[in-house]
Amino acid sequence: MGYSNQLKKFIKESKTNNLKTKHFDSSYEDLKVKVSFGAGVVARIPWVSFLTEGQTTSEGIYPAYLLFKNDKKLVLAYGISETKAPIVKWNLKNAVKISDFFAKEGLNKPERYGDSLVFKVYNLNDLPSDEVLDADLSKIIDEYKSITFSKSETENKIQIQGEKFSYKSFLNQIDLANLQFSEGLITRFISSLLTKPFVILTGLSGSGKTKLAQAFASWISENDNQYCIVPVGADWTNREPLLGFPNALDTNEYIQPQNGALNLIINANKNQDKPYFLILDEMNLSHVERYFADFLSAMESKCGIELHSKDDLDSVPRKIELPSNLFIIGTVNIDETTYMFSPKVLDRANVIEFRVTTEEMSTYLNHVGEVNLKTLAAQGSNMAAQFVSLAKQKVASAAGQDEIKEPMLAFFKELKKTGSEFGYRSAAEILRFVSIAQMIKPDWDLKEIFDAAIMQKLLPKVHGSRKKLVPVLESLGNLCLKQDIKIADVFDPKIETDYAAVSLYPISLEKIARMYGNLMDNGFTSYAEA
Repeated sequence: MGYSNQLKKFIKESKTNNLKTKHFDSSYEDLKVKVSFGAGVVARIPWVSFLTEGQTTSEGIYPAYLLFKNDKKLVLAYGISETKAPIVKWNLKNAVKISDFFAKEGLNKPERYGDSLVFKVYNLNDLPSDEVLDADLSKIIDEYKSITFSKSETENKIQIQGEKFSYKSFLNQIDLANLQFSEGLITRFISSLLTKPFVILTGLSGSGKTKLAQAFASWISENDNQYCIVPVGADWTNREPLLGFPNALDTNEYIQPQNGALNLIINANKNQDKPYFLILDEMNLSHVERYFADFLSAMESKCGIELHSKDDLDSVPRKIELPSNLFIIGTVNIDETTYMFSPKVLDRANVIEFRVTTEEMSTYLNHVGEVNLKTLAAQGSNMAAQFVSLAKQKVASAAGQDEIKEPMLAFFKELKKTGSEFGYRSAAEILRFVSIAQMIKPDWDLKEIFDAAIMQKLLPKVHGSRKKLVPVLESLGNLCLKQDIKIADVFDPKIETDYAAVSLYPISLEKIARMYGNLMDNGFTSYAEA
């Protein structure tokens, strides 16, 4: 018997919220069959995969049915795993990627599986006969079985591949948790963590800052003991909410904070091959310099933080270090209840701004669903050791590094006019960011990387009055432009600007234009926006 009856049952069930798959056949033509309607939440693209021994849906190649519900298309595909790059390749010459087929047909860009290859595309409203469906599947399975799979070699390479850190693995899996973040944001976030383990996430309230930090920490950690989310209180005036204090009444007792922050740091020192994440939610609800001063100093001095004067107190050491496997992520909202960061804080962090585009909001409204972070738990833990290794690694000079030295110096000269110039530390961290970014994403364009560095390291300290900043923002804008483009046209609110078309550094130019608009409207501007 053919598979068409199972396929029609699969299509019918994809229209429901039922995620159960045990009633589907587990094998077909000597291949293992896997069916998925989603893990925890309904998948946007349900699938059926046909697997030979040694191949898995998360790492391998396989024939697959991919059901693109929004486009009413069923694709019989030469499937290619997204979670991990497959070792064996399809023996094909002229096959078309699903993403290219969709673009040619004027369809929406596929949300997933765009790199898999098209064998046949069926219209859900006009499926062919059972005989045709079965014949098509048999043909692609025959092609699949003609590929030589070396089991021992495959298993060995899979083990090695499983240890290698890949940002794409995280990017591909966040969809299962019903989270929506762009590849650009993910690569900037991870590259920033690896550059220096202190990252500040700022921007629009409710845009996913805390969720991204929590999702990545959950994904790469073995368990939830490796990360801690600490809501910052408006009444924090010293370090005690994070580091605790010796009991003045009982000199043999140390009072640890109930939020678990100190215990997390102690464990990070004990297990330096594992990543640990301290997530400070609403970090600027209190003056950061008051409760975080010891951390800021220890980040640079590497001297550690004194906790008490005894040799040991309730298993709390006399001094703790901030190890390189401890990653501190702060989330920031800007309103009348919060405080601005000082240059001392901004200079020690990469600052990533979150915004929501019209396209992103439209996509969200069409796929509203409950966020389920449980689907990400420990999925990337096999890459944790190399992630920590990358964070500790002394990187060599980046490819094409000389190309950014001249524009970096030009930005320095303009920022110096406002007292917002950067020092040697920021310059070194920008160069490290470029190297790390090229390491984890080799095809990332150098100008795009430097664009992210400008946005995250150079612009955050810019703030001031109209009189002070108008000429500086115009000069900074000009540094971002391609030739023969006038900055006045870019800053004109009546003209809709395609920043990617007119700029060398579109992310930075779009930010500078917004800051300039706020300056004109309010007489004052800063990087931080509500």
